[in-house]
Amino acid sequence: LAEAAERAGVPTVRPPGGHAAYLDAKALLPKIPPQRYPAQALAVELYRSGGVRGVEIGTVMFGKPQPDGTDLPAPMELVRLAIPRRTYTQSHIDYVAEVIAEVAGRRETIRGYRMVEQAPWLRHFTARFEPL
Repeated sequence: LAEAAERAGVPTVRPPGGHAAYLDAKALLPKIPPQRYPAQALAVELYRSGGVRGVEIGTVMFGKPQPDGTDLPAPMELVRLAIPRRTYTQSHIDYVAEVIAEVAGRRETIRGYRMVEQAPWLRHFTARFEPL
């Protein structure tokens, strides 16, 4: 899956893990600043385009909210795509790769998000967003 993502122009964390591929949203979507959550935007687009569920591992999860309402960005903006062992077939992986390629092909049109609601702890589980 990571190799297919790379072929589609989506940078990944190398080497890929045995159970997950990590897409580098910061590199794929450089026009979206960390405070507009590029990894969240990529995860949303994967889901909207093909029902592919991933998880944001970036400023939503690891950013530090500041008193002025801004976030101190996380060092990375990743989307984790977990692959449960003995659950998915090669055709499933091929489908996910196609969705990644489709989303990557329209990267210039993807916009960031604004967080409109968050919990004081573990905000990434229940935060609500609004597209920009």
